[in-house]
Amino acid sequence: MSNRTTVIPFGPQHPVLPEPLHIKFVVEDETVVGAIPQLGFVHRGLESLVRTKDYNQMVFVVERICGICSCIHANCYCNAIEDMMGITAPPRAQFLRVIWSELHRIHSHMLWLGLFADAFGFESVFQQFWRIREHVMDICEATAGNRVILSVNVVGGVRRDLSPDQIRWMLGRLDELQKGMRELTSTMLEDYTVQERTRGIGILSKDDARLLGAAGPTLRGSGWEIDERMHGYAAYSDLNFIPVVENDGDCYARSKVRFYEVLHAMDLIREALNRLPESELTVKVTGNPEGESVFRVEQPRGELFYYIRANGTKYLERMRVRTPTFANVPPLLHMLPGCKLPDVPLFRGLTETEAAAAIEALRMRRRIACSVY
Repeated sequence: MSNRTTVIPFGPQHPVLPEPLHIKFVVEDETVVGAIPQLGFVHRGLESLVRTKDYNQMVFVVERICGICSCIHANCYCNAIEDMMGITAPPRAQFLRVIWSELHRIHSHMLWLGLFADAFGFESVFQQFWRIREHVMDICEATAGNRVILSVNVVGGVRRDLSPDQIRWMLGRLDELQKGMRELTSTMLEDYTVQERTRGIGILSKDDARLLGAAGPTLRGSGWEIDERMHGYAAYSDLNFIPVVENDGDCYARSKVRFYEVLHAMDLIREALNRLPESELTVKVTGNPEGESVFRVEQPRGELFYYIRANGTKYLERMRVRTPTFANVPPLLHMLPGCKLPDVPLFRGLTETEAAAAIEALRMRRRIACSVY
């Protein structure tokens, strides 16, 4: 390590970090030349709870793996158990699962996009993104009883329904929110500063994206038309779903995927509400699961993977979960070297304040070194 090289610790705890990730940046002048990650800060041993919680109770456990996409975790888990037991949830339950999953996708993306705006110092735009997110969470509370952990999924279907009045109210709210989102999309994507700070920054080529196991918007921003919803789980096979893909592979392309995925999610919810079939909400479940099952769904950040093994008792033998955030760490480490330190927030939705603090720490160390030597 040369005299011009500085190691700057970054994370894991910060109000605007989407995930608690600790990275040591190796910096020469103000250029990142290396990044060393440290993971596992939120390890809680949830997978091992299958020994003490039965397979129905585990629905509530998996929802707490990730708060901002809890419904999608429960959806994936319930589908894996249902596949193992030869159960198919009723059509209405499948549509309702799509509606609540897409609401979670919207409020997760809005959180990211708000932090993205804050990274440029656009405080008012940041507040506008989170204002829309608050309305989306209000819809979750009005329809499911909770803003974050919805607890609507059960093995065999869902526990809640939507009334005709709720459907009409949701359609009206979606029209208002989509109008506001379109305005914010054009405001951000057409802004000169945003384009200058994101185009050509953090390029992940199409080949590297697949080789490094990228998922979600990180993968689709590099030109891959890969989305688990294309396989038609839940009611996606009955809806007009089209994955959002960009080809440039830079920060601008990845953010553009998220912008348009929010708008597309609103279209999917509207279509599902208008086509909601009449049926029961659950099917009767008898016996205990036995065998092995693998199921994948699309979280806001990419592919969510569940492996479950059962032995015929009410307690599962093994459960393994792989979240998309873990999958996107290798691509992140590949993109960071060569970027300027002030551009680091654009990779993870961090704030200018945090980047400025890191830069000031770097400069302070140099002043101390000069005064010593």
